[in-house]
Amino acid sequence: MKYHSLYRIVVIVWMSVKLFIQLEHFRRKSKHSWDQERWQKLLKKQAREYKEKAIRLEGLLVKLGQFLSTRADILPKVFLEEIEDLVDRVPSFSWEKAKKTLQEEWSSDYKDVIDHLSERPVASASIGQVYRATLKSGEDVAIKIRRPNIRKIIRADFQALRIVFWLMDTFTSYGKQLDLSRLYDEVRSVIEDELDFKKELKNGLHFQERYKDSPGYRVPNYVSEWSTKKVLVMEWMEGARITNLSYIDEKGINRQELARKLLKGYLDQLLQEGQFHADPHSGNILIQEDSTVVFIDFGMVGHIEARDALSIRKLITGIVLSQYRDVTDALEELRFLLPNSDKRQIEKAIQTLVTLFVEQDLTMMDEDTADQVLTEVQTLVNKQPIQLPSEFAFLGRAISTIVGILYTLDPEIDLIEEGKPIVQEWINREESANKHYDPKKILKQLYARITSIENPLDRLSDEFNQHRKWEESMKQREVKAKSILWNKHYGFILFCLSLIGYFISQAFEILSLLLPTLIIGGISLLVILLAGTFEKRLWRKRSSEHE
Repeated sequence: MKYHSLYRIVVIVWMSVKLFIQLEHFRRKSKHSWDQERWQKLLKKQAREYKEKAIRLEGLLVKLGQFLSTRADILPKVFLEEIEDLVDRVPSFSWEKAKKTLQEEWSSDYKDVIDHLSERPVASASIGQVYRATLKSGEDVAIKIRRPNIRKIIRADFQALRIVFWLMDTFTSYGKQLDLSRLYDEVRSVIEDELDFKKELKNGLHFQERYKDSPGYRVPNYVSEWSTKKVLVMEWMEGARITNLSYIDEKGINRQELARKLLKGYLDQLLQEGQFHADPHSGNILIQEDSTVVFIDFGMVGHIEARDALSIRKLITGIVLSQYRDVTDALEELRFLLPNSDKRQIEKAIQTLVTLFVEQDLTMMDEDTADQVLTEVQTLVNKQPIQLPSEFAFLGRAISTIVGILYTLDPEIDLIEEGKPIVQEWINREESANKHYDPKKILKQLYARITSIENPLDRLSDEFNQHRKWEESMKQREVKAKSILWNKHYGFILFCLSLIGYFISQAFEILSLLLPTLIIGGISLLVILLAGTFEKRLWRKRSSEHE
């Protein structure tokens, strides 16, 4: 039943609608008194329900959970913590199904290619599972086989996701806070890439070329001849998870040196290549007896495009030269800001934070004042429609994962000192005109020379007063927006009731019920259309004012 398309769509859409209704009910009930503890419990309960459904249905719900676990800008921390282990909770499929896929993809008996193969998988994931085998050539390999019907399952799930996003965009405020169309495209692009093992093969070959002249690092060889869209064949790599401390100690490997090696190997990906391993959890990084670091599984790879590299440079230069308009422009170019964001308010928040950091005024404040300043700035920014593009979400998740591994290996590691030579090399290459380019040092020097700058605390008062005035006007618009939103809700409910009435009148031939249901249905559609028109005018007016 769980593989039936209509069933999956109904279950996913209904679960989503139920979660939205619960959230909206809580917000309305807590309008005047927000209960943080109850809010956290609700989110945790919803996350558990999502995880249970994902484990039962598999498919997109698992991948979407893994994808959203990188999106701290969309989901709260308590939700993320509940779904972060979805990657390890996927049941395996039978050997008979795996064998059938092998023989269909190779158009022959798998025994013509393989001399020996373990019928039990060594690893199982949402897209495929891995077997250890020996080819007729004598080469030990790992064979990754795609789950049967996974594309059909995920195609149905994407139909459900499109419906869910339409409901969010039409009947909730999330559509104004998030670019749901872009988010849908991001999710679809990432997951469809993972379904095609030919793309993973291409990524693996890229990283193999990248590390071929780097002693101490390895990427497995790939057997292109037997790799297809559903089957990936690669060299079997001996080794233990890089976080297996007992193995590391048993082999006499120095943890501190290993941490430095991993840091260098990964920073090389982030700063020099423009392409990075986007899923570097401990199962995808192995350590061998001779302390060689092995990177595997390149189904999820992040890219930093040339245009983004230019915007990042513009971002750094803007901060260094106190050109905060350039900073907000760069954030917009990097797709962090949605069209209706107030760039002036964001610019002020960034200027305040940078000034406080450079002048080190936070250290001279008492704890309460410092917390108040940072809370004000955080509130100001949180009011804005800001999102984290998927490529940078993967970058952030990858970095946090690597940092966790580094601290597991060496709890005393100084990431700034260890990373400085690598980052300095990148900066020197990117800014060849400045042979000894140090952004933090130059930042402090520039501020030291500016004698006309006022104390940041004096400026804070004026800025926050202006912000509060702006916030009052925004609250008035929010009241109008909520009124329009509820009109759309009521219109949608009436429309659903009219549909039910229509089907009842047709099924039981109650002609007297037919006309009223048609009239109610027409009125409800009119309400939805008018509310949508007023809503567009309201947001168009706000956007024009921001410009």
